[in-house]
Amino acid sequence: MGFYLNPGNSSFEEALHSRIYVDKTGLIRCTNEWINTKEKFICVSRPRRFGKSMALEMLAAYYSRGCDSRKLFYGTIIEKDESFPAYLNQYDVLFLNMQQFLIEADLGKVTSYLEQQVLEEVYEAYGEFLKKPVTGLADALRRIYVKTGKKFIFLIDEWDCVVRERQESEELQRQYLDFLRNLLKDQPYVALAYMTGILPVKKYGQHSALNMFWEYSMIDQNVFEEYTGFTEQEVKELCKRFDMDFAQTSNWYDGYRFRQYQHVYNPRSVVAAMKCRHFSNYWTATETYEALKLYMDMDFEGLRSDIVRMLGGECVKVNTLSF
Repeated sequence: MGFYLNPGNSSFEEALHSRIYVDKTGLIRCTNEWINTKEKFICVSRPRRFGKSMALEMLAAYYSRGCDSRKLFYGTIIEKDESFPAYLNQYDVLFLNMQQFLIEADLGKVTSYLEQQVLEEVYEAYGEFLKKPVTGLADALRRIYVKTGKKFIFLIDEWDCVVRERQESEELQRQYLDFLRNLLKDQPYVALAYMTGILPVKKYGQHSALNMFWEYSMIDQNVFEEYTGFTEQEVKELCKRFDMDFAQTSNWYDGYRFRQYQHVYNPRSVVAAMKCRHFSNYWTATETYEALKLYMDMDFEGLRSDIVRMLGGECVKVNTLSF
């Protein structure tokens, strides 16, 4: 068990032992259906504090080889699914938090730092199959696949942080997107790739053409609707448990509507309200104004004036398919 390769189940165990845990293990049923299929490339984009990282920790606990997570899933939704035993702790998982690599790496060397860190653990586990010098992570994983037939599951958190936070460096963006494409696209060792971020993959021009990914954004979460936030029924149960008024909770936090689930709540806000027993703008406290100021200053298609109008109480029609 390593930090990047097969990170184990401790993070998911902490979530299970938290005061408030809402069972979203049904998500695993979806990913199990797509392993080793043409739908195995998944990109889920959502705002901050919508449970993206927690979902990855759950997937890591379920799939990671080298640990026994069966007890952690006792009584959960996925345990009752027929696919549950088939994939439980059966895959080598590579868990990559791109925010970490972006912070720790020297400027312009994000991908080389990533490969260095991850390859250390890959060599520890599969060094016997890597006697000759390798040219990079993709090369190493291909050799392992050829020698052992083993495939990998890739869980990538904050995949878009490089293009969001290094907008001034086109060369770094190009290098990073080329790295992802080479690591994942048309590689026989990929059993599943699940990426999360704030923005979809198709926003960055030709070098973001990771066209093998199926995108699930807040505009259309599709089968992930139930796992995007808290459903109305889940919030009602939490209100009953914590003796909080559901009508007030709904008035404060019922902010999203999808096709099937007409009322979806921000998990961060609901959990905070239940714990603090007080209604407040918890979600807005998780982001700074400076993070949005860049887009306001760009004033794309009159964005700045639209914001002023909305602050003044007007309604503004928004094309969600545009920038």
